[in-house]
Amino acid sequence: MPRYGKESSHGAEDVIKKARIFFGPGGVGLQIKDEGQCCITFEGGGGHVHIDATTKKKGSDIEIETREWDYQVKEFLKKI
Repeated sequence: MPRYGKESSHGAEDVIKKARIFFGPGGVGLQIKDEGQCCITFEGGGGHVHIDATTKKKGSDIEIETREWDYQVKEFLKKI
């Protein structure tokens, strides 16, 4: 399963909020399997996307693990 990482100027809670909009039912169409303050997991289409966001002094570190949704993950990372 591919893993992606990025530093973002957005805070961890903002990253999770943006991920919910991008990957969720109103976006890509994945179902939210689990969600917390610093992480969210989506499932659908035979794969998954799991996002961890860790708050830093300025922004956050983002780690994403995916199966079958590489293109969409790369597009999401471009936006944040």
